[in-house]
Amino acid sequence: MQEHPHDRILDALEISADPFAICALEGACSMGLGRNPRATLHYVLGGQGVLSVQGMAPLELQPGRLVLVPASRSHSLNNRGGGQVGLPACRPVGLDLEAHLARGEGAGVMVVLCSTISLGLRGTHGLIDLLRAPLSLDVTASPVAAQAMAALVAEMGSARPGQGAMVRALLLQCLIEMLRTRLEAGDPGVTWLAALADPGLWRGLRAMLDEPGSPHTLESLAGAAGMSRSRFAARFQAAYGQGAMTLLRDLRLARAAQMLTERRAPVDQVARAVGFQSRSAFSRAFVAMWGEAPRAFRARGAQAADRAQNRA
Repeated sequence: MQEHPHDRILDALEISADPFAICALEGACSMGLGRNPRATLHYVLGGQGVLSVQGMAPLELQPGRLVLVPASRSHSLNNRGGGQVGLPACRPVGLDLEAHLARGEGAGVMVVLCSTISLGLRGTHGLIDLLRAPLSLDVTASPVAAQAMAALVAEMGSARPGQGAMVRALLLQCLIEMLRTRLEAGDPGVTWLAALADPGLWRGLRAMLDEPGSPHTLESLAGAAGMSRSRFAARFQAAYGQGAMTLLRDLRLARAAQMLTERRAPVDQVARAVGFQSRSAFSRAFVAMWGEAPRAFRARGAQAADRAQNRA
């Protein structure tokens, strides 16, 4: 069997996931989920509504819709208040998950399974930081994903040994199906994944992913890739649609957003950790990417987290 150019990358994917939560929206209402330093996965069990993501067009939700939201993107679930009544029939008896509930007008119910995930390649991490826009898959149109998600839901209702390993394996099936479907459709949101098939470019990109705060230069990245500066710059631009130093800046700011969301360090320390020597330069770049200053970004994320905890 002939190897596809993307096989090496998809074969090396690794995933980890936090325990799932179940979000139930009763009637026409919204559930703000704030920002999470990890990417968030949503799977609609029942009902219809909309997923609103900061700075993005809203995504329609219906049963079987699987959506991956980029890390640190503020988003919310919105139920229209019609359709599904009560919990969906596919919810196995005894499914014991952390529950979040929002109530509004009307009788319709939307039920969504939610988890945060990390995605990387063997030997590295941070691959999910390259995701800029949500990815979506209609599980009902994919026999592979439909079978995997049905097994995953059933697995979470059991108490068998190896549950965590089984859930990871089933999630990985779904993520591979989602990514290869988008690759086959030519989705520009996963151009970065296609470019990983180039071993030289991958070495340069991996240096950025592993240590975004290091003092990388175009010359040092080209050296890691085993290319001349001009050749690396041209091939990187063609593969990723932007220059290497521009992508490095975006990765640094994505990592900074994660650190601020986790409330791990003062702003000055975050700026230095991701490679900015000047706090003012860091703040300007952060506002340009995220639309607000680092302190405001952190405060808004903390408020959203507190609201979510109070709903639990």
